[in-house]
Amino acid sequence: MAPLLVVGLALCLSGTWAVDKGNFKTCEQSAFCKRQRALKPGESPYRALLETMELTNTRLTLQLINDNNKVRLLLELYRLQGNITRVKINELKPLKPRYEVPDVLIREPTTEPLSVLSQDENGVVLSLGVESQRVIISARPFRLDIMEGSDVLMSLNSRGLLAFEHLRMRKDTFSYKVTSTVASVWDNIKRTTKEEEEKVEDGMWEETFKSHTDSKPNGPSAVSLDFSLPGVEHVYGIPEHADTLRLKTTDNGDPYRLYNLDVFQYELYNPMALYGSVPVMVAHSAQRTTGIFWLNAAETWVDISSNTTVFGKMLDYVQGSSETPQTDVRWISESGIIDVFIMLGPTPKDVFSQYASLTGTQSFPPLASLGYHQCRWNYNDQEDVKSVDAGFDEHDIPYDFIWLDIEHTDGKRYFTWDPHKFATPKEMLQGLMDKKRKMVAIVDPHIKVDSNYKIHNEIRTLGFYVKNKDGGDYEGWCWPGSASYPDFTRADMRAWWASMFAYDQYEGTMENLYTWNDMNEPSVFNGPEVTMHKDAMHGSWEHRDIHNLYGLYVQMATAEGLIQRSGGVERPFVLTRAFFAGSQRIGAVWTGDNAAEWDHLKISIPMCLSMGLVGISFCGADIGGFFKSPSTELLVRWYQAGAYQPFYRAHAHLDTPRREPWLFGPENTALIREAVRQRYTFLPYWYQLFYRAHVTGEPVMRPLWVEYPQDLATFALEDEYLIGRDLLVHPVVEEGARGVTAYLPGKDEVWFDVHTFQKHNGAQNLYIPVTMSSIPVFQRGGSIIPRKLRVRRSSTCMEHDPYTLYVALNLQRTADGELYIDDGHTFNYEKKEFIYRKLTFANKVLSSVNLAPDAKFTTDSWIERIIVLGASKPSKVTLKTADGQEKQLEFDFDASMSVLTVRKPGMNAGADWTVTFQ
Repeated sequence: MAPLLVVGLALCLSGTWAVDKGNFKTCEQSAFCKRQRALKPGESPYRALLETMELTNTRLTLQLINDNNKVRLLLELYRLQGNITRVKINELKPLKPRYEVPDVLIREPTTEPLSVLSQDENGVVLSLGVESQRVIISARPFRLDIMEGSDVLMSLNSRGLLAFEHLRMRKDTFSYKVTSTVASVWDNIKRTTKEEEEKVEDGMWEETFKSHTDSKPNGPSAVSLDFSLPGVEHVYGIPEHADTLRLKTTDNGDPYRLYNLDVFQYELYNPMALYGSVPVMVAHSAQRTTGIFWLNAAETWVDISSNTTVFGKMLDYVQGSSETPQTDVRWISESGIIDVFIMLGPTPKDVFSQYASLTGTQSFPPLASLGYHQCRWNYNDQEDVKSVDAGFDEHDIPYDFIWLDIEHTDGKRYFTWDPHKFATPKEMLQGLMDKKRKMVAIVDPHIKVDSNYKIHNEIRTLGFYVKNKDGGDYEGWCWPGSASYPDFTRADMRAWWASMFAYDQYEGTMENLYTWNDMNEPSVFNGPEVTMHKDAMHGSWEHRDIHNLYGLYVQMATAEGLIQRSGGVERPFVLTRAFFAGSQRIGAVWTGDNAAEWDHLKISIPMCLSMGLVGISFCGADIGGFFKSPSTELLVRWYQAGAYQPFYRAHAHLDTPRREPWLFGPENTALIREAVRQRYTFLPYWYQLFYRAHVTGEPVMRPLWVEYPQDLATFALEDEYLIGRDLLVHPVVEEGARGVTAYLPGKDEVWFDVHTFQKHNGAQNLYIPVTMSSIPVFQRGGSIIPRKLRVRRSSTCMEHDPYTLYVALNLQRTADGELYIDDGHTFNYEKKEFIYRKLTFANKVLSSVNLAPDAKFTTDSWIERIIVLGASKPSKVTLKTADGQEKQLEFDFDASMSVLTVRKPGMNAGADWTVTFQ
């Protein structure tokens, strides 16, 4: 019966091909959100007790008191290295500890001294030590303003919506024989006013949604804080939502929700929660970029409103008044504490660097993972895999990874293979390895409850499962039927899980098998909102405290397993569906169960742009749509768009017709082939950008305003984007399109069509006629992009192939670019085993200079061609190598397009050289 029940549940969830919104809460149905949202602005009960202020070299502490119930809070204020301010608020004497998120920050942030500038009975002014930056703490009501000169950068509790539901004893179960250890706490709590005592609302101590009851043994514990951003009209981030890049105001609907959920074929353009949550918001104006990182892993709602406000005189620092646009943001979390990092920029790249200093940068992926991935639920057996693999060769389409979904296992028992369909997995993997290709197999975190299943028995014996509220192993329904869920919050559980990827444990695996973690929100088909009960237990913490962390921990343990199996040598590749702040350190994400619809193709752009802004660069969407069947036009357009997004994978639902790239007629096969081959020619550029992302935290795929921060026309653009600094992409995402209009930014810029080499000036809306073969992509004048034009069956086959340098000139500035080369798959780059070159074109001389003189690596690749766009015809072209040798080079010049092609210069890609154009 079990498999039939699971199939039935799955059909209920997916069979309609549309999300059942009734399975998921609105704010009105979420008791703490409803409670907090009912608070009125301007009525803050919190007052700062300035006499309790203590200032050390590392922090300021100050007590706050709620004048309604006399409960005291402890405010901690830190000035952090890199222009970041941290604010923590907790109960001064909580009844029991409140959850503080571990394992997300890469280290305890480095603090810098604060100093008091002035103080009186109304407040205190502190110096932040950077360009006249100050923090002003006002006492009654409590308010915190961050200023620079006379400008208010950000205000906390300016609307009076700070709320901190203190832990308390439930009155109908409380024994007045309290122990001495809680007596002082109770003395504080029992001073609650009569009005407060009588106000016990529905959902505070128990909450029911549909057939599920949340026991809430700790009672109400929500926290909330508002932030005002003067001068700001555009805010971004807080993924994951299927919504516009620029976040909308939420005054007339639900707040944006951050709560990792398995949402089948999600609805577009609304603030519903999806698979991942990154509680980071980026605010941008022509004057400044700032960020807010709300470090809380519980269910969170984010309200956004905008208005025009007048800032008057504040102490002695703000003279006069002025009218300015303002965005107000309010964060509401169900439990935990307030722990917020305010990143003060001032530039977009400063904010990226500040956030990376807290949670880390994008992991540096194996080069092959930037190639094309072929997936469906499911390839039937080894013969099917072999046939699909051969189909790519037959149709001359490169690919690097083929994927296996849940049906490859023995009865949905992960770490196993179906004994009939995949009887000799090593033989299958060796066949792929012989072609320098790889495979990904799914390993989900729900474990089939089966006494004959080794993985289940070991986890149960070790006591590593999440517990239910009564202390037994938590069980829910998922693909295997009855399943239990490992407690990945435990370091010892994660270490055990990692050990299961060893070649002698995960039988049938080889070094070219990588991993996909799906369903790790976690998905529980018969759970509340298709996830785990909030009163399930992870040690002493409720699931409500850690929910949004679960997926990060699953991916973390899996990636560690892939690293360990290689003795720490090989970089892992792990795709995850659920994610949190810090997931960028581990691997790739995708946008989940989308649909074969044009709007889903369009939304993939802002969804991945939003993730990139909060650190997660390795993002993509299922090519063609997971649900439903795409038209051939949609499929081709999706392959074209996906070729210019970071993670490039086609995937499809079990019930959809097969859609390998050659199944739609020779004409469409040719169009798809060309799109995939374009992807492979740009792999050197993608790889160099991921290296930079790994080093700096800058997004690989980025909105135009990141590079043109004062160009108002770019602030809400979401149908085009930049790859790095130098490629602008405007995919065709409209059915039947005959043309697109691309905005080319920069009044001093020129842009070159990468296909035709036609030159266009910046600061214009350019209409581009398109056919089915068109992918509008432009290279910025003043840039040099290395490409490999000899496309082979996989990226590994291209390792030693030569480079072509595309030099796009802008006569007003030097052209430059970078070339990064390493072995493509190990951690040896951390030992300085790489080539990192600066390419420059200035004064008619193209040069290659070593950016890392202490690095050691050699390559067989050479420069076989130089193409200069926007060139004039030289009389001769001369190569000079590092040893002083010179030779004349052959060239062709197309006067009609001003394109100069230098053929076979032949210098090694890792060497110093100059090419002079006379």
